[in-house]
Amino acid sequence: MEIGMIGLGHMGGSMARRMIECGHEVVGFDSAAEALRLLEAAGGTIAASPRDVADRVEIVFACLPGKQASLDTAFGDLGVFHGSRIATYVEMSTLGRGTIAAIGARLGAAGIGFLDAPISGGPRGAAEGKLTAIVAGAPDLIEAARPALASVASNIFVIGAEPGMAQVCKLVNNILSITAFVTTCEAISMGVKAGLDARTMIDVINVSTGRNSATVDKFPKAILPRTFDYGGPLTIGLKDIGLYLELAQDLRMPATMGFTVSGLFTHIAARLGADADYSTMIKVFEEWGDVIVGGDPEAAP
Repeated sequence: MEIGMIGLGHMGGSMARRMIECGHEVVGFDSAAEALRLLEAAGGTIAASPRDVADRVEIVFACLPGKQASLDTAFGDLGVFHGSRIATYVEMSTLGRGTIAAIGARLGAAGIGFLDAPISGGPRGAAEGKLTAIVAGAPDLIEAARPALASVASNIFVIGAEPGMAQVCKLVNNILSITAFVTTCEAISMGVKAGLDARTMIDVINVSTGRNSATVDKFPKAILPRTFDYGGPLTIGLKDIGLYLELAQDLRMPATMGFTVSGLFTHIAARLGADADYSTMIKVFEEWGDVIVGGDPEAAP
């Protein structure tokens, strides 16, 4: 397929390169020159703007960091809305159901098909083609996009026909993932403070009932080896928590745990900087407990 990819950061760049490896022709755009260089080195074609991408291909994917970036990419002066060839726009960003519904309605009024397709699995999952894609939209559009989605996602779940439904499912997933990570940082630091070995605890937990994405993925890959290179910034977590609480307000549902996690996550992000790697969160808990979780004991946080 000929595929457009807008947003070539940790996730979008990995997906674009994976699509190229799977034989697709990818035309990409990003505001960062280094991201464009990496795409070109992988065999992709560089575009001058989102509109330029939409002038060249019929199906355009977007993976962007937030609401304003997505709105500018879709409807700005050089947005895909003005492209001459685009037929389907696939929004893979996590933006909340209201923003997604508004984008889909405006594109639909102009005759451009739209899919709500947030993804989960992190940068490594994107590079390995092992993401989970959560998709909502018209069945014919989903089937047309499936070959491209299948190149980056080993799991594709169709949630429904209404854009915004996939966003709800993604936010439910994300608040569970964020809560598990914050709690795991606290609990493992507690165990180390009591004299236990972090790696041994993780091994026990991963064959026991406390197993979660933090113990299976984040701790072994980025925290225990002290590399702190999970690949995503804390600012993404802040965004997703905010969207979850916004959803709770819209639905008039209680979000007691969400507010608790939000307060702690916001404090930690303020301490470390919102652009710090997600895995560096453990350093705050280490500081509180005067401990080191994994790695060389000499490598103090």
